[in-house]
Amino acid sequence: MNVSDSERISGFLESKGYKSAQSISEAALVVFNTCGIKQTAENRAYSFIHNLRKHHNDVKIILTGCIAHRSDVQKLLKNKVDLFFSISDMFLFENWIIENCLEIGNWKLEIPAQNNLPKENIAYLSIAPKHNNKYQAFVPIMTGCDNFCAYCVVPHARGREVSRPAEEILAEVQDLVKKGYKHITLLGQNVNSYKSTADFPQLLKKIDRIPGKFWVSFVSSHPKDFSDELIGIIARCKKVCEWIHLPVQAGNDAILQKMNRRYTQAHYLKLLGKIRQAMKKHKPRIPYSLSSDIIVGFPGETRKQFADSAKIMEKARFDMVFFGQFSPRPGTAAWQMKDDVAQKEKARREKFLNEILKKTTLANNKKYVGKIMEVLVEKEKDGVYFGKTRTMKNVKILSAKKDLIGKIIKVKITKVNIWNLEGEII
Repeated sequence: MNVSDSERISGFLESKGYKSAQSISEAALVVFNTCGIKQTAENRAYSFIHNLRKHHNDVKIILTGCIAHRSDVQKLLKNKVDLFFSISDMFLFENWIIENCLEIGNWKLEIPAQNNLPKENIAYLSIAPKHNNKYQAFVPIMTGCDNFCAYCVVPHARGREVSRPAEEILAEVQDLVKKGYKHITLLGQNVNSYKSTADFPQLLKKIDRIPGKFWVSFVSSHPKDFSDELIGIIARCKKVCEWIHLPVQAGNDAILQKMNRRYTQAHYLKLLGKIRQAMKKHKPRIPYSLSSDIIVGFPGETRKQFADSAKIMEKARFDMVFFGQFSPRPGTAAWQMKDDVAQKEKARREKFLNEILKKTTLANNKKYVGKIMEVLVEKEKDGVYFGKTRTMKNVKILSAKKDLIGKIIKVKITKVNIWNLEGEII
C-alpha cells in the first residue's frame, strides 16, 4: 500500500511541474512515506532523515505515512522535517508546496496556474499515479480499517475504512489493461470489507469481465469477512489468481481473542477447507496456493499457546507465511500490555515455524512438476529469466529468447526446491 501511495504522491508532484531527481542527494524536495508496523521500519526512516538533514541542510523534507501523525515522532523530528501530513490530506500538502516551494536554492519549480485538483479535501486515491512498473500495477480500492486489532497501528494511522467508487476502480483497471498491464493487484487494509456501489465479490466479477489478457490478485483479507460468496467467485473467475493471502496471526484462541481478531482456530481452518473444496470443484487441474501472516511472541503468549500456531501451520499446509516478531506500537491496545516474551525466544519461535513452512512449501511445490503453468516474466539476469505463476510461485526459466520481460508465457515445470520452481518455455 505504501508503494501505491508513493506512486500517487509522485503523480501529484509531477502534475505540479516537479521532476524526479536522479538521486536523493540531488533532490530539492524529499518525501518520506513511512511504515510503522515494526520499530525497525521506523528506525530506518529516522536514520535516513537524520543523515539527509546533516549533509543537505537546504533540502525540504516532508514526512507522511503511518508514523507522521504521532506526536512523539513530530517532537523527535521537529527540527529536521518541514511538514508532517497524513496521506489522505493532500490539500494540506498541496497548499504547503505552493506556499513554500516555489523556489528552492537554484531550483525554480513551475506550479501550473490552473490547479486541476479540487480545493476541498482531495481524494488522494483518485490521483493518477506514476507507476514504476510497465506490466504490474497496484490499484487501491479502499484505505483505513475498522478492526482495531490490538497490535496494529493502521486504524490510528489511516483512519476508518473508506472505499473508492466501483466505477472509478473499474475505469482505472480498464485503462491499465489498455496500456498492456498484465498483473493488477487490488489493495486495501481489509479488501473483503470493501463496500461501495458494489461489494468486494461483485467488484471482482465486474473486473473479471473486462476484456483482455491479465491477472487479478488482492491483499489483504480478514478471515472474519471472508464469505462463501467470495470463495465461490475466486474459484470461478478466470482472471482472478489462484492465490489467497489470509492472515491468521496466531493459532491459539485465547491469543486471537487478546489480539481482537474475532475468529477462532476452528473457524479459520474451516475457511481453508471451503477454499480447497471450491478450487477442486471449479479448477480441478490448476494448482492453488495459500499464504498467511503469523505474529510470534505476542504479550502473554506461553510456549503451550505458541504450539497452537505450529499446529495450525501443519494443518493449513501453507505455501508461504510472513512471520513477524511482536513489536509494541504506540497508540495500540498492545502498547499497554507487558512485552514479556524475550527477543531470543521470539527468534526461536519464528525459526521453529519457518522449519514447518519449509516442509509444507516443498511438498506443495512438488505437485507442480510436469505441469504447464502461465508465468509472468519479471526480470532477466545473465541469460536467465525469472517470473511468477498465478499462484505467486517464483520460477527460473532458461531461455535464449529475447524480450520476454512483462509477457505472460507458458512454462513446463521441470524442477522444484523449497522456494522456487524451474522450467522450460513451451
